[in-house]
Amino acid sequence: MSTPSPAGFWIRLVANIVDNIAVSAVLALLSIAIYGEFVLDETSPLDLISMLYFLILPVVWYGYTLGKRAMGVRIARLDGEKVTIGTMLLRQIVAAIVYALTLGVALIVSAIMVGVREDKRSMHDFMAGTYVTYEKPDALKQNSQSNEQEELA
Repeated sequence: MSTPSPAGFWIRLVANIVDNIAVSAVLALLSIAIYGEFVLDETSPLDLISMLYFLILPVVWYGYTLGKRAMGVRIARLDGEKVTIGTMLLRQIVAAIVYALTLGVALIVSAIMVGVREDKRSMHDFMAGTYVTYEKPDALKQNSQSNEQEELA
C-alpha cells in the first residue's frame, strides 16, 4: 500500500515533544489545583488524561494531536479509512507493551525504521496499519477547496 507524503523522524519527534509539553502543562495545572502541589513521583488519576489525549484526540480530529497539527502532519490509516479507537489502542497501548517488554530495544528499532524506510513507518505503525503523513484528510481538503472557491467568487 502507498503512503503518500510520509513524515520523517525529526518532524514526528518535534510533534511528540510539543504534545508532551502541552499535556504536561495541563497536568501540572490540574495537579496543583487538585493536590496543592505538582505530583511527579507517584501515579495519579491524572495520568489517565495523558492516555486519553493520545487515544481519543486523533480519533475525533482526523488523526491530529496538537503537536501533529502544529507540525502539519497527522496519523492516517493505510486503507484510507478514518482512524478509530481500535487503531489508536493498537498504536499506543500494544506498542507501549512491546516497547516495554523489549526494554526499549523495539523503540530504538522503530526510530531507525522511521529514519531509513522510504514509507517512514515505525513498528507501532505496522501494528496498527497506520502511517504519519503531511496529506490533509479529505474532509479538510474539501473545506479548504470550498473556501478557496468562495474567495474567488
